[in-house]
Amino acid sequence: MSREGVTPQSEDFSAWYNELVVAAQLVDRGPVRGTMVIRPYGYRIWELLQADLDRRIKESGHDNASFPMFIPESYLKREADHVEGFSPELAVVTIAGGKELEEPLVVRPTSETVIGEYMAKWIDSHRDLPLLLNQWANVVRWEMRPRLFLRTTEFLWQEGHTAHLDEADAMRETMWALDAYAQVARELAAIPVVAGEKTPGERFAGAVRTYTVEGMMRDGRALQSGTSHYLGTNFAKAFEIQYQDEEGKLQLAHTTSWGMSTRMIGGVIMTHGDDKGLVLPPRLAPYQVVIVPIGRKEQGEQAATEARKLGAAIKAMGIRVHVDDNRPQLSPGFKFNEWEMRGVPVRIELGKRDIEGGVATLARRLPTVEGQGKEQIPLDKVPELLPGILADFQSFLLARAEAFRDEHTASVGSWEAFTAQVATGWANVFHCGRPECEDEIKADTAATPRVIPADAPEETGECVKCGRPSAYGKRVIFGRAY
Repeated sequence: MSREGVTPQSEDFSAWYNELVVAAQLVDRGPVRGTMVIRPYGYRIWELLQADLDRRIKESGHDNASFPMFIPESYLKREADHVEGFSPELAVVTIAGGKELEEPLVVRPTSETVIGEYMAKWIDSHRDLPLLLNQWANVVRWEMRPRLFLRTTEFLWQEGHTAHLDEADAMRETMWALDAYAQVARELAAIPVVAGEKTPGERFAGAVRTYTVEGMMRDGRALQSGTSHYLGTNFAKAFEIQYQDEEGKLQLAHTTSWGMSTRMIGGVIMTHGDDKGLVLPPRLAPYQVVIVPIGRKEQGEQAATEARKLGAAIKAMGIRVHVDDNRPQLSPGFKFNEWEMRGVPVRIELGKRDIEGGVATLARRLPTVEGQGKEQIPLDKVPELLPGILADFQSFLLARAEAFRDEHTASVGSWEAFTAQVATGWANVFHCGRPECEDEIKADTAATPRVIPADAPEETGECVKCGRPSAYGKRVIFGRAY
């Protein structure tokens, strides 16, 4: 049964998503086409993800910094592939202070160029390396087909930028970032991503190698959830990022960049949500537990008092809890439906009979065991039992998403089987690696190469489209994507 006012997933998954993110009070449309206003409930999800990732970044030796959002257009033009790749998405300022600028300014689409300029100023010796920087910022990319959280003209992200002595050290950094993103996706978002390399046709503009973590949404489409790029010496040449080695010779630094954005919130919604609304993993839920006191007048006041006491005890366990006690004009049923739609992992109902019986009625957003619905647990045991209940729910969501992904992924060999498979999920296939072939596949099926899985077995075969020998020694995952 779908939530009133929200289209069922099976009827139109895209409409379900677009309606739900607004109905659940995560986001609203901004005043400029393609922009968004992230509401407090949605922003709290971002803060929780941000705090965990920021901790990982700092513990690994990186320092946060802040760079300007206005970048001289000439900076982007120094790296030819970079400016060509981003040109269609650029927002450019030509007038400021009532006057036409001598040089147009680009509103930050990404920061490799401006950070490269300052890396060149700050690096002199091999002793200055590695230089490990990270920035939390907003970026602007003019999207032709915007979708809230997934593709917006302006969005939030972090972008890591590092410089290293050689390729080996830069590649260690590139893979560290990829692994960090995979861990965040699995451990916080409960999204079982597949990590690996992008094909040349899917690389970041100006990169030598691009790596990605890809998650499957509940409509079978892929979502690129984080990327890490080895840039080689491409940006070092363009911005003269050089250092003196131990022999006093000038060498070019090897650089990397990597990023994860607010599109991860969209990934959480589409990986776990259902017709009733959001389903939030406890580790990213703004409220992990909501307590709804039940009763009118004196009974309602007594229930609210007990609910507040219980809420304080739960909060003392380090659990994010909300007591819904200040909306007496709304019925308990309305509140139950609202918090279900907003994805709260655990709801606790507390009424006169519960209090007299020394119990609380607990309802999970989804049953983790078949047939499991509401259950009553001793009131004084609630705080100590909740951490385990929430941990089990987090694990359940990851396992459920992994099972869904595996059920909708298949290795195929024929073109007919390929077209059928990518209509509802992912196809593992041999691929020649030619961008021209990828373009033909996309034109025929809307599917693109998502990732060359790092843990895939070594295999060779003929390209599923053109019959040429496979280029990667393993199968490539193709799928339609957001």
